[in-house]
Amino acid sequence: MALHTRDGGLVMPNAWDGLSALMLADAGFEAIATSSAAFAATLGRFDGHHEVSRTEHLEHARLFGRLTGLPINGDFEDGYGDTLDDVAATVEAAVDAGLAGIGIEDTSGDPDHPIRDFDDAVNRVRSAVNAAQRRIVVTGRTDNFLQGRPDLDDTIRRLTAFAEVGADVLYAPYLPDLDALGAIVSAVAPTPVNVLVSPADEVLTVAELQKAGVKRISLGPALYTHAMEALEQATQALVAGDLAAATTGVSFERINELLGRGQR
Repeated sequence: MALHTRDGGLVMPNAWDGLSALMLADAGFEAIATSSAAFAATLGRFDGHHEVSRTEHLEHARLFGRLTGLPINGDFEDGYGDTLDDVAATVEAAVDAGLAGIGIEDTSGDPDHPIRDFDDAVNRVRSAVNAAQRRIVVTGRTDNFLQGRPDLDDTIRRLTAFAEVGADVLYAPYLPDLDALGAIVSAVAPTPVNVLVSPADEVLTVAELQKAGVKRISLGPALYTHAMEALEQATQALVAGDLAAATTGVSFERINELLGRGQR
């Protein structure tokens, strides 16, 4: 939690496999996170539809910690289960796995009703906090804007309630602009706020987001999609017969160097 409360906070990028976690650690980041969307994609599954199990994601997160030795935050969707006891069990399992943080969303996995009702969402964050007992950082997250519900008042209401039941960090991905971000930071102060890259309509710098009061910056699946763009460009070059453009990239000597660090 100290990384969130210091001046400037932290940038916490999201890895999707062991090598990407090692690359981020080698770059000097002090903590990394999983991305439920990127992890699901690596398995050929959809995010947010309960297609990835708690056990699979725990092992995925545990791998990052084992390879890097860094604090790992688990992007654990809605807590993997319908009941409050399920949420508590997920938090307990994350603590046992050595994770430093866990995110609990107000999503439901139901495309016809993607956001849980207010009381249900708050009770699930409360259950997570009670199970955590300050052994792991709990992030309370509302996906209103991500799920096509651009209701800033309800977003602030939910985040405020998450803070009131003890969430350590608050998070609402894909906010529309800096004004919305500023309104949230002011409303929930002094609870730290995470932002996903930057407000959707304007790419801001780390310094600009920190000036706005953000304490944690995550990237979600952005690094993964960046890597997939490079792969798509390489495959298009290969289809066109350009072997040189299709085969440039990180050397396997570099990959083996990083893997060797993960084995120490």
